[in-house]
Amino acid sequence: MSMTGESWVTTTFDTLEDWAARNSFWPFPFGTACCAIEFMSTVSSHYDVSRFGAEVVRFSPRQSDVLLVAGTINDKMGPVLKKIYDQMAEPKWVISMGACACSGGFYRAYHVMQGIDEIIPVDVYVPGCPPTPEGLIYGILQLKEKVARDREHQRRMNRESKDQEKTQSVNTGAPTV
Repeated sequence: MSMTGESWVTTTFDTLEDWAARNSFWPFPFGTACCAIEFMSTVSSHYDVSRFGAEVVRFSPRQSDVLLVAGTINDKMGPVLKKIYDQMAEPKWVISMGACACSGGFYRAYHVMQGIDEIIPVDVYVPGCPPTPEGLIYGILQLKEKVARDREHQRRMNRESKDQEKTQSVNTGAPTV
């Protein structure tokens, strides 16, 4: 068996790690209303969100990296949502799906949270009442782009800090590590 030619793939570990991070989301669906039904249709065979690497739906916050909030969040549910978010391991992202999760929807009442960004940070907003499966897929694609940008920014910051340390050690005569 020959291991030459087209069977070899060369890349850097960073590139492989970036590809894996962008294409292997494990969503935790936090569905409280009709938007959760739209999420169910998005993971069905007709829309097949597995094409984008988000088919491994987890119902444990410790096993997921994307919190998908779909539906109305009232004030009593807020602490539960915050606790689930806090239990998720880093890196973690949040998709707010539907008008109720994004802005409170048509519920202008004292007991309904006017957007989940009051208690947790949101990375992608998917508007609509209810949002379409195509809208959620677009939101997942936007999250993939955000993850790629964030990882590139982090790598650039790490390189700059290492360059600064080298420059400072050269100026002070201290050995580099």
